[in-house]
Amino acid sequence: MKKETLHPVMFTGTGSDVGKSIIAAAFCRIFRQDGYNPAPFKAQNMALNSFATPDGLEIGRAQAVQAEAAGVDCHTDMNPLLLKPQSDCTSQVVLNGRPAGTRSASSLFRSEGRETLRQEVCKAFDRLATRFNPIVMEGAGSMTELNLRDVDIVNLPMAAHAGANVILVADIDRGGVFASVYGSIALLTPEERQMVKGIIINKFRGDIRLFESGVKTIEKLCGVPVLGVIPYYKDIYIEEEDSVQLAVKSVTAQHGRINVAVVLLRHLSNFTDFNVLERDPRVHLFYTNNTSEIAKADIIILPGSKCTVDDLCELRRNGVAQAVVRARREGATVLGICGGYQMMGMEILDPDHVESSIERVPGLCLLPTSTRITGTKVTRQVSFTVDALKHNDTTDSGNGTLHGYEIHMGTTTIGSNDGSNHSACKPLARLDDGQPDGCFADERCMGTYIHGILDNSPFIDFLLQPYAGKLDETQQTFDYAAFKNEQYNKLADHVRRHIDMETLYRIMKG
Repeated sequence: MKKETLHPVMFTGTGSDVGKSIIAAAFCRIFRQDGYNPAPFKAQNMALNSFATPDGLEIGRAQAVQAEAAGVDCHTDMNPLLLKPQSDCTSQVVLNGRPAGTRSASSLFRSEGRETLRQEVCKAFDRLATRFNPIVMEGAGSMTELNLRDVDIVNLPMAAHAGANVILVADIDRGGVFASVYGSIALLTPEERQMVKGIIINKFRGDIRLFESGVKTIEKLCGVPVLGVIPYYKDIYIEEEDSVQLAVKSVTAQHGRINVAVVLLRHLSNFTDFNVLERDPRVHLFYTNNTSEIAKADIIILPGSKCTVDDLCELRRNGVAQAVVRARREGATVLGICGGYQMMGMEILDPDHVESSIERVPGLCLLPTSTRITGTKVTRQVSFTVDALKHNDTTDSGNGTLHGYEIHMGTTTIGSNDGSNHSACKPLARLDDGQPDGCFADERCMGTYIHGILDNSPFIDFLLQPYAGKLDETQQTFDYAAFKNEQYNKLADHVRRHIDMETLYRIMKG
């Protein structure tokens, strides 16, 4: 690695969803390619999509992706404050990887107590900066939220603490790019404007040459150089942070492939569990809460949920619960992951009102399990084996060991008091410490707490095997790890081609 020191760089935005996370991931890979030792950092993230670090703590998925692009293990110092929305006005607060209670939006953004959070995120950055160079920082939302200026700990105040060069990212695809860039900079104080060293125009469609005059106009208006105009891409696949696009993936069943329906929950979390299936050429994956579409699926997956009890009640109200049970009875496979696994059981108990005021709600009764919601969150990376796969030793390690992670609140036990015969049911997996996980009724009905179980090719092959007759003989299995690495390189090449890297390095060298 190069010894040369670069100042941190912060990619902040004119608004949400302008591409900050992806741009940061691209530069994590670019700096790695150029011989540096980069690491990502986002002081405060708000997302349901999280990840477990190697030491069993929780961070936002976006920073885990950026760390992967940088070629380093993820750590809570990369995202010291994570807010996981539970309703429109409340969020679970995860501080330095551990739950720190539930807070309302009004209390979370009051000045009282905010200074404590500011100190924590600054300490996390300082620790990270001693181990990596450069630090690739990401802002949140717009950098010019005037109503939150006094309590902002993630945008320009964080950049000031880090001594970071700020690069403003704007999304031209949504329109109004001149107003959004100029307005974002014009509303800053003179001291804040000095921190903004460059502008990136993102998601451009068409002939970039037609925007050359636009670049000059922006530079003249703002007095800040435009470092590049990055074209919109459709052929590069990086894990998304937010689930806002899942509804557009609700295309119904197709012929010639195995149709996999992910039930679209209101509080769906860790939707990246299904990225592998989405890319697998044998599979047609779609998200839906339409009962007629669920009936057409070969495999139905009940995903994780931040509010399992509330989502289960909603599935009963909209008829999806009944549709899933009926599909299972008619021969479809049902797989539950985390909260979805809890839903598949006989009951969910919440006597301590951790999630809601409902103390008991009946499950789908597809598995003979009982779940009790607890206030203690389990977060850890795990290695495990699946008994059903032991006859098929096709893993890289040669010993049948698979890998994933857990993030859940609640304990589930196999056993039922309803008098039914579930003697054939057993744990789905065995963790490397000997603990059982999940419940396996048969090859078409099972549940697990393990996120990322679908990142393991042997398990996907096992899941799809009952429907192999639907497939063309030329369709092959899918190597997700190699695919992701290829996508990071493609993203880095795409961004590098359209950014003035010489100027950016000059800025970062001071």
